[in-house]
Amino acid sequence: MSYRIVVAEDEALIRMDLIEMLVGAGYQVVAEATNGAEAVELVKSHQPDLAILDVKMPVLDGISAAEQIQGVCAVLILTAFSQKELIERASEAGAMAYVVKPFTLSELQPSIEIAIARHRQMKALETEVRDIHERLETRKLIDRAKGILMGALNLSEPEAFKETIEFLAMCNQEQFDEYAIGAWKFAREFI
Repeated sequence: MSYRIVVAEDEALIRMDLIEMLVGAGYQVVAEATNGAEAVELVKSHQPDLAILDVKMPVLDGISAAEQIQGVCAVLILTAFSQKELIERASEAGAMAYVVKPFTLSELQPSIEIAIARHRQMKALETEVRDIHERLETRKLIDRAKGILMGALNLSEPEAFKETIEFLAMCNQEQFDEYAIGAWKFAREFI
């Protein structure tokens, strides 16, 4: 697969060599930046699979840029600095990989592939958590509606559940949410 990449490196020679290496390996470099602020804007506009960021850049450093773009795409930090403090900052900023210069394609390529794969896994997990949260909220609304029916109509729990489920079968999600919220407000006022 040809991944889309934004490269941010303030040194023109290194940036050109890196882009040539990436394109030669089959990657698509969709944009290049000379500073972190420019990288943030390019990532937002191009929506790449990966941003490769140098740490030391003018205007906004690569780690600060990573903090701003971590949810948009995978981030790989590419730098000449290997201090523990920088590695920790990069990790906290959401970087998925950290490669120290000088490097070869055989050293860079696995980091690119793993960073993109991890980012996609994280996005899938975020979607799953969001879906679970929505289902939990729906379940809470069902329980509230059931409780209201039990109190208002003097029904047993199974009878109220059956009434709620039958009603839900006739509604779409938006209608159900409105019904449950309305029932909740009614119950708070009159029961």
